[in-house]
Amino acid sequence: MAGLRFTGIYAAWIVLCAILFFALRGAEDPSRRRGRIQSIDAGTVALSILRDRDAREYDRYEVVHVAYARAGEGAAETRWVVLLDRVPHTSLREAVVVELRAEDGSLLRIRKPVD
Repeated sequence: MAGLRFTGIYAAWIVLCAILFFALRGAEDPSRRRGRIQSIDAGTVALSILRDRDAREYDRYEVVHVAYARAGEGAAETRWVVLLDRVPHTSLREAVVVELRAEDGSLLRIRKPVD
């Protein structure tokens, strides 16, 4: 009897998941919002900008972290804040922060991390 109950619950769960899959297939993915570049693209753009400015200096740098900042969180515009550090990592002694406009990835500023 318990095995039959489990089978019924399992079948109902599969049906529910199938219904939700088809019902939500056109819904926006909250991790991939429209109107802004993706975090992985922000990291690639930031590294490219640094290397375009000085290929020799930033040749051994890599993206350490990318964070989205809303308007009013330290600046007026929405932006990606990309932290890059030299390899092997320098415990932020030689790190650089590149801030990019969230909508199109254009450069806002390059700065040192704040202590």
